[in-house]
Amino acid sequence: MGKRRFRISTTHIILLSFLIAILVGTLLLCLPISSADGQPKSFIDALFTATTSTCVTGLVVTPTVSSWSFFGQCVILILIQIGGLGVITIMSGLMILLHRKMGIGDRLLLQDAFNLNSLSGLVRFVKRVVCGTLIVEGIGALLYMTVFIPDFGVKGIWISIFTSVSAFCNAGLDILSENSLCDYALNPIVNFVTCGLIILGGLGYIVWWDVLRVLKQRRTKKENLFRSLTLHSKIAITATLFLIFVGAALIFIFEYNNPQTIQEYTLLQKLEVSIFQSVTTRTAGFATVPQEHLTNASSVVCLLLMFIGGSPVGTAGGVKTVTFVVLCASASASILRKEDTELFGRRLTKQTVSKAVAVTCTSFMILFISTVLLAAVTRAPALDIMYETVSATATVGLTRNLTASLGSIGKMILIVTMYLGRVGPISLAIAFNRKKENQSIIRNPIEEISVG
Repeated sequence: MGKRRFRISTTHIILLSFLIAILVGTLLLCLPISSADGQPKSFIDALFTATTSTCVTGLVVTPTVSSWSFFGQCVILILIQIGGLGVITIMSGLMILLHRKMGIGDRLLLQDAFNLNSLSGLVRFVKRVVCGTLIVEGIGALLYMTVFIPDFGVKGIWISIFTSVSAFCNAGLDILSENSLCDYALNPIVNFVTCGLIILGGLGYIVWWDVLRVLKQRRTKKENLFRSLTLHSKIAITATLFLIFVGAALIFIFEYNNPQTIQEYTLLQKLEVSIFQSVTTRTAGFATVPQEHLTNASSVVCLLLMFIGGSPVGTAGGVKTVTFVVLCASASASILRKEDTELFGRRLTKQTVSKAVAVTCTSFMILFISTVLLAAVTRAPALDIMYETVSATATVGLTRNLTASLGSIGKMILIVTMYLGRVGPISLAIAFNRKKENQSIIRNPIEEISVG
C-alpha cells in the first residue's frame, strides 16, 4: 500500500501565513526592547497588538504612542504593511526582487491570494501592486510631513511614515496621541490626506489599473470614461461614492446639534468632520471625534458602513462594497421577478451571487457569535459591544472606549474575531474559485418550500 502524500491547500497556506506573522510579531512585541518602559508586555497584550496590526484592524488595549518603543512601533508598522498587502504578496515581491523564477505553484498561490480569474500577467501585477503601494504611501508621508514636522520636529518624519502606511492599509493605528486624530479634526491637510489614502487603499488594485487603462485610452479615443471601465470598477467606484456621501449626510444630520461632537463647529467644519467619519468607518479606524459621544442614530449608521467595508483586492475589510451591491441587485431581481441579476447592462453569474451570499452569511455568523460571547463576559451597553464586534469582524478599529477595559477572555474573543474577519472572506473566495472535482452526476429531486 503506497504512502499518501500530504498536500497543503492554498487556503491553508494563506491562513497559516497570517497566523505565523501574528505569532512572530507577538514574540517580538513580548521583548523588553519593544516596550516604552523597558518592561515586557504581557503575552495577551502582545498577541492582541500583533493580531490587530496584521489583520489591519486598529483596536488597541494599550495606546500605541506611549506603550511601545521605537523598535516596537517598527514591528507594528511591518505587521501593518504585511497585513495590508498580504504575506504572499510580500514573499512574491521578494522573489521578484531577488530574480528568482516563480513556478506554477507560486502563481496559483498568488492568483488565489488576490482572488484573480487568470494566471496571465501575475508577476507584472505583483510588481505594480508593490510599487504602487510604496509610491502612494510615500506621497502620503510627504504631505503629512508638512503638518507633523512643524508640530513634532524630526520625530514628525517617523510619525508621517507610520500614519501614511497605517492609513493606506486601513489599519487605523497611529502614534500621534492617545485620542487618535481628534487633535487634528479640523486640519484640512490631515483630513484630506487621510481620507485619500483610506479611499485609495479601499478601492482595490484592480480598480487602480482599470482607471489608468481608461485614462491612457482617452488620449487616443474620445470615449466616455465611466462606460469604458470594467463592471467591477463601475460597481466599486459607484458604491464607494454612494456610501461615503450618504453616510456623511446622515452623520451630519444626526450630529448637527450634538454638543459633544460637532454642534459648536461652523457649517464647513461640520461637513469636514462628517465626511471623515463616513470615510473612516469604511474599515480605517481613525477617529476625529470620540465614538462614544456619537448619537445612537449615527452609531447605527456607522455599524452598517463598517460591516460593508471597502472593495475587493484592496487593503480594506468588511464584506466589501461589490458584495453588498450584488446582494441588493439579486434581491431587486427577485422582487421584480427577473430571472437574471443585472448591473450596468451586464448579467451576473449565479456563482457570483452565491459567493456574495456566502461571504455575507459567514461574516454575520462570526459577528453574531462574537457579540454573544463578548456580551457574556462584559456588562458594557449593548451598543458598545456591537460597535466593538462589528469593528473587529470588519477589521475597522473604531471603538466606543471599550477595548482597553476588557479582561483576558474578552481580548481573546476579539483576537479570534479579528483573525476570522480578516482571513474568512479570503478563504471563501478561494473555495468558490476552485472547480469541483469528482462531482457526482446523481442529483437529488427538487421540492418546493415556503420562504419569507
